[in-house]
Amino acid sequence: MEDIQIHIPGKSSEGLSRVEKLRTLFDRKLTGLVILLLISIALGALIAYQGILAGAGILGLMFGPPVVYCIVAFPEFGITVLLMLAYLLFFVGRLGINFPLGTVMDGIQGLLILGFFIHQKRRPNWKVFKGPISVMILIWIVYNIIQVANPSAESRLAWVYTIRAVAIVMLTYFVFMYQIRTIQYLRFLLKLWLGLALFAALYAYKQEYIGFSGAEQAWLDSEGVADLLFIAGHWRKFSIFSDPVAFSYNMVVSSIICIALLTFVKKNWQKVVLAVMLALFFSSMLFSGTRGAYVLIPAAMVLFVILRINRQVLIFSGIAALFFVFLIFVPTTNSNIVRFQTAFKPNDDISFQARKNNQKRIQPYILTHPIGGGLGATGAWGQRFAPQSYLANFPPDSGYVRIAVELGWVGLFLFCLLMFFILREGINNYFLIKNPELKTYCLAMLLVVFAYNVGNYPQEALVQFPSNIYFFLAAAIINITRILDEREQKAKHSL
Repeated sequence: MEDIQIHIPGKSSEGLSRVEKLRTLFDRKLTGLVILLLISIALGALIAYQGILAGAGILGLMFGPPVVYCIVAFPEFGITVLLMLAYLLFFVGRLGINFPLGTVMDGIQGLLILGFFIHQKRRPNWKVFKGPISVMILIWIVYNIIQVANPSAESRLAWVYTIRAVAIVMLTYFVFMYQIRTIQYLRFLLKLWLGLALFAALYAYKQEYIGFSGAEQAWLDSEGVADLLFIAGHWRKFSIFSDPVAFSYNMVVSSIICIALLTFVKKNWQKVVLAVMLALFFSSMLFSGTRGAYVLIPAAMVLFVILRINRQVLIFSGIAALFFVFLIFVPTTNSNIVRFQTAFKPNDDISFQARKNNQKRIQPYILTHPIGGGLGATGAWGQRFAPQSYLANFPPDSGYVRIAVELGWVGLFLFCLLMFFILREGINNYFLIKNPELKTYCLAMLLVVFAYNVGNYPQEALVQFPSNIYFFLAAAIINITRILDEREQKAKHSL
């Protein structure tokens, strides 16, 4: 016998009245609101008692997984995050966030490398490993890895801490080569580079004319810092970077990019913007008091004139040369300009003479140790893990000297060979590229690489963020511009 269903008006098929449905829905929303309120109170209390670190941890748990996925799945996003954090790493660290930000950078680079291999499965392109630059980078990484077995090394832990900054950073070259595939994205990266540099220059002006923040002043008051940064009654400025050297070198290469772009842009407003940025970068660089940086722009301009000699460039170079001569010889009491002038009179510089003496002192060690004293033997890691060793207390004061001491004359030869191939590829590509825009970008990156190489002699130019990341970005762009130009020329011929 079939069941007989009786429908009562105002009742649903499930037997609940509309009023009961609304009440159930309200109870659910109320429960959700209560749960959210309790979570908010708990998070607020956690932040109140634990400070900004708890807040950063909460944000990390909320946004970390999506960001990790986006870095791997969307490499253009990941590269942008890497370049921004490389610039802002120390600025964020001085805000009071006690967190291993260097490990975060290693993680982002690792995720980009993971994404590189994942994307290779769907879009194979192993040509990025061909060419002299790629081969030399792989040889250099392998040479640094086998340094773990160096019999002259005083500490293996120093190698562990140092190899991260060598192997992982250099592998980003392949990530850039593979993932930067359009001229539009290349334009965006250059705009991002100059935009971050502009922020750094303006922040240096803030430090010079307004003063340091509380966290910055606390760091300056710590032991030993004043001996390095307080000179002739004036603080050397470091902007958002780790130290004045990193700041000044980044202002130099940003100035060089502006100079190269000025030869390409046609619109007056673009020329004005680039000229203003160039003036800000150069003037803020003087606040750093880094004499090694002052000679880099004139050195880069020599190569610039050789590669792009024409009437306009000669006139611009002549004006720039007169300006530099004026700055070098003009009588002044301005401490920044006085220090700039001493950079062109090295024989009168006590610190320069001290570096020359240190280099002479270490030469016998370099000659008798062809593979060096071990990665990380000098500097902070040497003092931390092998303070009793001979090299721990040796101040290299030069990227090339550090390589010669830690990796021997064999390592120095390999490194110089890598730099030679990068510069050779840049010069060849510059003359082969047909597209004027890509040609200009190649020229700009070639000058950046050249300036970093010159600057690596008086200082350690390639060991600190963001210079280490941006150097290999510049090296990659040198070849990317050639690849994009060849693709464009093939498309034209196929029409």
